[in-house]
Amino acid sequence: MIHSDGFRALDRQECLRLLGEVPVGRVVYTRHALPAVLPVNFTLDPDGSVVLCTSADSDLVRAVDGVVVAFEADDVHAGRRSGWSVVVTGRAAVVTDPAERERLLRTGPRSWMPLRRGVFVRIGSEMVTGRELTGADGRP
Repeated sequence: MIHSDGFRALDRQECLRLLGEVPVGRVVYTRHALPAVLPVNFTLDPDGSVVLCTSADSDLVRAVDGVVVAFEADDVHAGRRSGWSVVVTGRAAVVTDPAERERLLRTGPRSWMPLRRGVFVRIGSEMVTGRELTGADGRP
C-alpha cells in the first residue's frame, strides 16, 4: 500500500529479502540507561534472525544478551529520494550451542574487525517492519 506521504509499507517477506541484500546494519540497544546505536556487519539466517559476530568481551555482548533490541538496515539513494528501511525487533542472545556455533563458523558473518574470542549474537525476528520511499520529492 502506498501512503500519501510517499512511503509504501513492506511485508515481512519483502523486508527479509531486502535485509539479505545489504552487509551492514545498526543494533539499537540500551547502554547505561541511555539509547545506543552501533553499526555492525551481519548475515540473515534462514529462520529470519539477524546474526552478528563480535568479541565475547565487548560492551555490546554484555548489554544485549537476553534483552530485546532493535536492528535496522537500509539502502537510501538521496539523489533519487528513494530507498528502504527495515527494522527487526527481538530478543538478542549469544549463541552457546556448540553445533550451532560450528554451523555459524562456516556460514555466518565474519567480523570486519579483528576479534579475540569471537562470539555470535542472534537477534530473533519477532517483529519485522519496513517501508520504502517511493520517490516522492518531499517538497512542500
